[in-house]
Amino acid sequence: MQSFISNFDFAPSRLTQQIQFVLEIDKLKGVLRQTLLTDASRRENSAEHSWHLALMAIALAEYAPAPIDLSRVVQMLLVHDLVEIDAGDTFAFDVQGNQDKAKREQAAADRLFGLLPPDLEKTLRACWEEFEAAETVDAQFAHALDRLQPFLHNLQTEGGTWKLHGITRDRVLWRMQAVKRGAPALWPLVEASINQAIAAGYLQPESTPIACD
Repeated sequence: MQSFISNFDFAPSRLTQQIQFVLEIDKLKGVLRQTLLTDASRRENSAEHSWHLALMAIALAEYAPAPIDLSRVVQMLLVHDLVEIDAGDTFAFDVQGNQDKAKREQAAADRLFGLLPPDLEKTLRACWEEFEAAETVDAQFAHALDRLQPFLHNLQTEGGTWKLHGITRDRVLWRMQAVKRGAPALWPLVEASINQAIAAGYLQPESTPIACD
C-alpha cells in the first residue's frame, strides 16, 4: 500500500521521508514472535517486545555493571528489531534460520533506514549497528534485557516455547550468556530460575548420551 503522504505537494521532502518511515515501521506490529504473552493468550509481536524492553531498561537500569547512557539503551531497544519488518523474526533456537539472519537483516536495515533523511538515517543506523556489535556497555546491557524478557515470559507461561520446541537447559544457558556479560547482577536470578524451571517440568535437562559398548 502506497503512503498517502506521497500524494501531497505541500509536505517538504524531509517531512515526507520522516512520515513515510513512521508509517512503514507500523508494520513491526504485525511481526509475530515465538514468545507468548505472560497470560499465554497469544504470541507477542515485535513492536510489543521492543516497548517492553524499553521499559525494562528504565526499571532495571541499576543492575547494569557500569554507568550507562539510559537514553541510548532505550533508543537501541526501540530500533533493534525494526529489521524484522523485512527479515521476519528468527527464533533464537532455529539453527537453519540463523545461518542467513545477518544477511537478511543487513538488507532490511539498508531499506528501512534508507527511507529517512541522511542525518536521521545515520543516527538510527548507528544505533542499530551498536546493538548488533554488542561491544559497548550500553549495547551489552541492552542485549542482556533482550535475552531476559523472553526468559521471564517462558517462566511465567510454565515453559511456553521451551516446552513447545523441546528446549533443554544447556541451550537456555547458552542463550542467556548475554545476561552474564551485560547484567551480571541478574545472573543469580537466571541460574536459580533455570533450576526451578527444571524442577517444575517447564524446561528439560540436558539429554543423557547413550553409552556405546
